[in-house]
Amino acid sequence: MAEEKVNQVVMKDLTANPAALGLLGFGITTVLLNISNAGLFPLNSVILAMAIAYGGLAQVMASWMEFKKGNTFGMVAFGSFGLFWWSFALLLILPKLGLAVAPDTVSLASYFFMWGLFTLVMFFATLKLTRGLQVVFISLAVLFFLLVGVELTGNATLGLIAGYEGIFTGLSAVYVGLATVMNETYKKNVLRI
Repeated sequence: MAEEKVNQVVMKDLTANPAALGLLGFGITTVLLNISNAGLFPLNSVILAMAIAYGGLAQVMASWMEFKKGNTFGMVAFGSFGLFWWSFALLLILPKLGLAVAPDTVSLASYFFMWGLFTLVMFFATLKLTRGLQVVFISLAVLFFLLVGVELTGNATLGLIAGYEGIFTGLSAVYVGLATVMNETYKKNVLRI
């Protein structure tokens, strides 16, 4: 019997890495919100616009692109946090429009607790990924649990700590996002992730 030659076609994924967009959308929006939490400027339309557009829409777009790449972690992380930003904006907007009652401290503490729990579990998945993502997820889990404490105690000092910790969290995501852009642009590790 003659051996049959099998021709194989290898397809190369030439689509862009959506992680950079998702990380930057999350990171920059997180920094701005937490500058406000740290008391440097009031919560205003700058944060709401970022929450809806860059924190929200950009991450939902990144989630869809991660889905197309078969990356479950990226899809869940970016989709969830993109929708977190939309829900956060709605928590602020709906009461102003008279469409819902403003959340009380217990309901907000519950909201932040569930996001903290989700983020903590996602952190364990990052243990198979990069150190940069590990820092982003563990610092974000800490931030959510600090916000639980702020809601339940009303402690202004704890709120200030949460604000600065949130700035760190956002900047860590910005760093990983920009490092991803630089490393992929230069096709080598310019910045360590």
